[in-house]
Amino acid sequence: MAQVYISLGSNVNKEANVANGLNALHHAYGELILSSLYECQAVGFVGDSFFNMVIGIQTAQSISETSKKLREIEFQFGRPNNAQKLSSRTLDLDILLFDDIVLAEPVQLPRHEILTNAFVLCPLAEIAGNLIHPEKQQRFNDLWQAFDKDSQQIEKVPFTWEPLTGEVKL
Repeated sequence: MAQVYISLGSNVNKEANVANGLNALHHAYGELILSSLYECQAVGFVGDSFFNMVIGIQTAQSISETSKKLREIEFQFGRPNNAQKLSSRTLDLDILLFDDIVLAEPVQLPRHEILTNAFVLCPLAEIAGNLIHPEKQQRFNDLWQAFDKDSQQIEKVPFTWEPLTGEVKL
């Protein structure tokens, strides 16, 4: 079984789509490791603020199969086929880490955004802080401590998620 970390983001009907994403991931992969939920401004474009978090799963699927499953979940909850990279999202699911694999295709691993976006690095460090970045050879906790936190503001949003009911409570 591979240990996989996935970023989840939404800035369209955020509460419902965070719940939808968590429910779909739980249905597909079982037990989830959840970071806190964070709110931050859109990065790279003008748009509503995002809810972001990182989820840990275990899977026997390949990287390609996992990536395909995440795209299916995104489409299931309203992501258009032609969605532009820097735009509003109903649901955005990206593989950040797949064990300690480093590669460029079919997805970039480790995902570059880990090092550039507070809304990815902070929640990843929260749930996998002692893991080592496969390229930087530094713990995620150490990378987060060194991150310029003034460059991107994120705020923790209190929430609970009940996998049996599928409800997110803010």
